[in-house]
Amino acid sequence: MLTKHDDIKAWLDGMNIENYTIAATGTVTVDGNVDISNKQLSEIPVQFGIVSGEFECHYNRLKSLNGSPREVGGNFDCSDNRLKSLDGSPRKVGGDFYCSDNRLKSLDGSPCEVGGEFDCSWNSLQSLEGSPQVISGGFYCWDNSLKSLEFSPREVGGNFNCSNNRLKSLEGSPREVGGDFDCSDNSFKTSPNIDATINGQLIWK
Repeated sequence: MLTKHDDIKAWLDGMNIENYTIAATGTVTVDGNVDISNKQLSEIPVQFGIVSGEFECHYNRLKSLNGSPREVGGNFDCSDNRLKSLDGSPRKVGGDFYCSDNRLKSLDGSPCEVGGEFDCSWNSLQSLEGSPQVISGGFYCWDNSLKSLEFSPREVGGNFNCSNNRLKSLEGSPREVGGDFDCSDNSFKTSPNIDATINGQLIWK
């Protein structure tokens, strides 16, 4: 992690990041977007604080989210990396949160607040433990290794998609889903029982 002001400034300028402020502690605040995607980064070498716009760090080689901002006003996208944990992710994301196409086995370290969608598809999730409990948009956890929906969000404002897992029941599913509930391509032989309010359709095959 870079700590000297000149080193931090040189890295930010090299990444074409604008409208930033470097505090005496070395924490970086950005009024706008940060796009460090597709840079072959193995780490985020500076500590971001608040980023008012979007923060994009997808298509890298990140094994850790250390250095990520604690708060993002727009979307946060860390998909297509080598993450095994979400530790270090922002506590608050105003837009969507994307962590698909990584190596996650749980959602520990997830943001506490997500204003949009939450996409954790295409991982190795064995549990949804650590998931935010209220999602304003959709929640997508398809193509994982889930055997249970325990620890799912309580409320999902949009669609809920848990297709292509290893589920045998929907026990532990959200209490309320604002859109469709897609649980297709699992191990159901008949329409599964679900104790939830679904404003869209239940799709199971």
